[in-house]
Amino acid sequence: MTDFRQQALDYHAFPQAGKIAVSLTKPAQTARDLALAYSPGVAEPVREIAADPESAYRYTAKGNLVAVITNGTAILGLGNLGPLASKPVMEGKALLFKRFANIDAIDIEVQHTDNDDFVRTVANIAGTFGGINLEDIKAPECFDIEARLIELCDIPVFHDDQHGTAIVTAAGLLNALALQGKELTAARIVCLGAGAAAVACMELLIACGARREQIFMLDRNGVIRSDRGELNAFKRRFVNDAGARNLDEAIEGADVFLGVSGANLLSEAQIQRMAPKPVIFACSNPDPEIRPELVRTVRPDAIMGTGRSDYPNQVNNVLCFPFLFRGALDVRARRIDLGMKLAAVEAIRALAHEPVPAEVLAAAGVTSLAFGPDYVLPKPMDPRLLLRVARAVACAAIESGVARLPLPAGYML
Repeated sequence: MTDFRQQALDYHAFPQAGKIAVSLTKPAQTARDLALAYSPGVAEPVREIAADPESAYRYTAKGNLVAVITNGTAILGLGNLGPLASKPVMEGKALLFKRFANIDAIDIEVQHTDNDDFVRTVANIAGTFGGINLEDIKAPECFDIEARLIELCDIPVFHDDQHGTAIVTAAGLLNALALQGKELTAARIVCLGAGAAAVACMELLIACGARREQIFMLDRNGVIRSDRGELNAFKRRFVNDAGARNLDEAIEGADVFLGVSGANLLSEAQIQRMAPKPVIFACSNPDPEIRPELVRTVRPDAIMGTGRSDYPNQVNNVLCFPFLFRGALDVRARRIDLGMKLAAVEAIRALAHEPVPAEVLAAAGVTSLAFGPDYVLPKPMDPRLLLRVARAVACAAIESGVARLPLPAGYML
């Protein structure tokens, strides 16, 4: 790990600091180039935009520009380390936007005093961008911040820790349950964790058909129950008074375990008490709630997923957010609604059923992949994700009426 730590530091420091930079899209070599780029030529698009604000999409980079915005209060498992410490993560998100969907993204780290201050700051700069990706904002503040910004902004606002996680999780769980011969509508689900990702995952699973009364959500104090007085409004949605008070009791007969909590919190004894052919997604990073090696030994009938790339079935947001934003931007959606999220779930889920191209096998370092217990989600480097997910999202935006443009010609089948 010492070697890997140094490699990570060197990667970010050399040959130049950071992971993103600005590049020019127009020539800037001659006096005429500069006259067109700045004064006096720049006055012409300024006049056009003043007369018609929508023309900003024609004359500026707004339509392909996403802001990756955080306050640094929940930095990918490291906690509240402040806005500046989150900058490498936000630059990494911008890198992924460009690498996977050719979307230009810039990171913005906001120092603020309260939710009102943060929301005002973001809303006041939103017009610069075609979309906003909120990131690494702790719960429950993240729910309020996202909801208010969606109402204030006329562009897509998407908290990826909530909805990106939920979309990929739902796609993987639907495929895994199908392989196990189970229906989501009948599944007993245990969710260890009650933060942003947990709440969003469970709400989206309910939209996919899960029954709220079959969900047992746990935080540090056990199962979310009505006799607990300290619950916030988001946890109260998942009150379950069906008897279980702790993980030992909730896991009895469970078909699904979803972990979005912390390392090594699920024991071998507990997974032995799950229903036959369970699905276990232990997604805490870098160390899952239970290691796949233990699951294979104790429950060889289980389908296992983690948040890590060195095990099968990686539950990774990069399967979703670049392509979802690509589709939303390309039809100039005002927001990302439930129909768009469900369309993304179905597109990701369906792709895992198809034969895997040789280029994806080579990039993944394997000789074969086929839909089954060790392949319930596509690989992030699968180039088919871009068009499949983006098109599904764009079509859903058109259908729901949040799109301002028709389906681009390149999306036509």
